[in-house]
Amino acid sequence: MANFSASPGVSLNEIDNTFISPIPVKVGAAIVGPTVKGPVEIPIVVTSYSDYKNRFGGSLISGSDTYSYLTSIAAYNYFNNGGETLLVARAASGSFTAATSTTIPNSISATSSSFALETISEGIIMNSSGTLSADGSLAGGTDDNVRWEITNSNTGSGTFNVLVRQGNDRTNKKVVLESFTNVNLDPNSPRYIASVIGDQVVSYNSTENQIDITAGSFPNNSRYVRVKNITPTPNYLDNSGTAVTAYTASIPVNGSGSFSGATGDVAPGANFYENINSTNTQGLVSDNYTNMINLLSNKDDYSFNVLLTPGLVNSAATHTSVISSAITNTQLRGDSIYVVDMVGYDGTLAEAVTQAQTRDNSYAATYWPWLQIQDPETAKRVWVPASTMIGGVYAHTDKSFAPWFAPAGINRGGLGSVIRAKNKLSQANRDELYSNNVNPIATFPRKGIVVFGQKTLQKAASALDRVNVRRLLIELKTFIGQTADNLVFEQNTITTRNSFLAQVNPYLESIKQKQGLYAFKVVMDDTLNTPDVIDRNQLIGQIYIQPTRTAEFINLDFILQPTGAEFSA
Repeated sequence: MANFSASPGVSLNEIDNTFISPIPVKVGAAIVGPTVKGPVEIPIVVTSYSDYKNRFGGSLISGSDTYSYLTSIAAYNYFNNGGETLLVARAASGSFTAATSTTIPNSISATSSSFALETISEGIIMNSSGTLSADGSLAGGTDDNVRWEITNSNTGSGTFNVLVRQGNDRTNKKVVLESFTNVNLDPNSPRYIASVIGDQVVSYNSTENQIDITAGSFPNNSRYVRVKNITPTPNYLDNSGTAVTAYTASIPVNGSGSFSGATGDVAPGANFYENINSTNTQGLVSDNYTNMINLLSNKDDYSFNVLLTPGLVNSAATHTSVISSAITNTQLRGDSIYVVDMVGYDGTLAEAVTQAQTRDNSYAATYWPWLQIQDPETAKRVWVPASTMIGGVYAHTDKSFAPWFAPAGINRGGLGSVIRAKNKLSQANRDELYSNNVNPIATFPRKGIVVFGQKTLQKAASALDRVNVRRLLIELKTFIGQTADNLVFEQNTITTRNSFLAQVNPYLESIKQKQGLYAFKVVMDDTLNTPDVIDRNQLIGQIYIQPTRTAEFINLDFILQPTGAEFSA
C-alpha cells in the first residue's frame, strides 16, 4: 500500500523481494564401528580420508595377516565419492587407555619433567617407545603412533616449541604432524601450553548418555596429544622483563622422545569381511556398539543425515536388539536415515527378504547382495556388506545432484569401485527383492554394478516408502528446524511470523526450482495462532508440500505402421 503525505507530492517506496535464505548447516554421515586407533567412544568429525586415517588409522595386523575394518573402507568410499564430513564413533571391546610421553627433561634433572603429554588416541598401538637407532628412528615407531620433540627452548623468555612427529620418522627425515610454537608454562600468559595445545580428558558417561569432561580446563586443539601434569611458572618474567631465577630450570630442554604405557588391543581371533558372525564382528560383539548408538540419538550435539554400522546384520540374533535401537533412535531424531544390512555373506535372497519383512520404518533402508572390492589399504580383494558402499552413493548424489534425487540408477547408483556382486540378479530376483523393500544391487553388461532400487523399509505404500522422499523431508526439516529455533522466546507477533515466512518460502521455492517439490504452501497466520493459542505461549505453523516422484517404471510402446501412413505432429 502506498504511503501518502498530508500535502501533495510523490511517494517513493522500496519493496524488497530479494530475501536470501540462509544456507542450511552442512551435515554428513555418521559411522559407528571399530577402528585401528582413536579415542574410544568419543565421536569426532573428520573432513577427509587422510584426516580419518590420521585420527583412526587404516589397516591393522591381526594374527599373521593384514586387514581393514569395514569402518575404514566405508570412510574411504564415502570421501572418495564426494562426502565432506563424517562423524566417527569408535566402538571397542575391553579397556583402552592413552599413552604418556617418556620424560621430557628440563635443566633440573634429566629425569625431571615440568609437564607431560598424553595421546588422545587409545590402545597399545600408541606406544612408540623402543630402542633409538643411529638414524634417529624408534623401534616402536609406526605411521599410526607419534613421538614428541622440544625445539627452540629459551630460558630467557620461558618459551619453547612442541612438535608432534609421526612415530616412524627419522632425525634426517622428520614428519611433523603438528607444531605449537612459543608456548610456555606461565598460566597467566596467552601462550600457556595447556590453553594452546589443550588438556581436557573426556569420556562417555553411560548413565547420563553424554560425554563428560573428567579433567582439564582447556579444549584440545591438538588432534594427537593433550598436556597433563604441568608444573606452572606463574609470571615467569618479573616487572623488568627478566626471567625469575627460580623458574628458569623448569623450562624443558631441546630433545625428543616417545610414548608408552597405553593398554587395549584388537581382540585376538577377530573375524573380518565375509567371516563376521553374530558373536564376532571384527573382534566385537553387538553390545560394543550400543553406547555410541545411544549417544548419537542426541541430535542437539551430533548432526548427520545418514547412519552406517557396517558389521552389524539383522539376521544375527545377537545384533537385532542394537539394530532396533539404531532404527528407533533414527526415527526419534527425524533428521537422518539408517542404512542397515539384513544378512551376512552367506545369506540368501530369500533370507534377505525374510529379514526385511521384520522391519517397517521409513527411516531405514537396506540393500543386497554383498560386494567384492579392492581394500584401499591392503589392495586385497575382499567381500563387504552393501552398507559399506551405500554411504558413498548418498555422498555422490548429494554433491553432484541433491538429496531429493534418487540415489540409484545408472546416473547416480553406479558402483565403479566394486569388482563384482556376490549374486548376479535376474529381473525376477530384482522384482522379488524390490517388492519386499530390499533395494537390489544389479549387474548389467557394459554398465557394471548399479544400485537399482530406492525403497525405504516402510511397508505401507506412500511417498515415504522411497529414499529420495525421506531424504527430501530430512533436508527440509533440518533447514526449517534451524530457522524455527531462532523464534523460540521471540515475541508472538505478526512480525515474528513474517520473519519466519520470509526465510522459509524462498528456501522452499529454491527446492522447487531444483526439482525437489511440485508445489508447497506455508501457513503461519491468525487462523492457526488464535488468541487462545498465543495465551498458551505457542506458535503454530503448517507446511504443505508435494514432493516430486521418480520415474522407476518406464513403459515404451513401439507401434508398427503400414507403408504410407502419416504421423501426426
